[in-house]
Amino acid sequence: MKIMQEAIQPKYYQAKVTCNCGNEFVTGSTKPEIHVEVCSKCHSFYTGQQKAAAARGAIDKFNRKYGLNN
Repeated sequence: MKIMQEAIQPKYYQAKVTCNCGNEFVTGSTKPEIHVEVCSKCHSFYTGQQKAAAARGAIDKFNRKYGLNN
């Protein structure tokens, strides 16, 4: 029974992850290479830009609501 279980398990790799921003790091995966669009170095949540983007959105919404132009 144990031989059958080992036969169905996928191979596990130390995968190289490459982001579109150029950042690379290593993680465990069943794929040898992974390509991602956003990582922790370029995502707005981790870079601190999310709060600024949310504030700009709220300001734009206020301006549209009251017909104010910048």
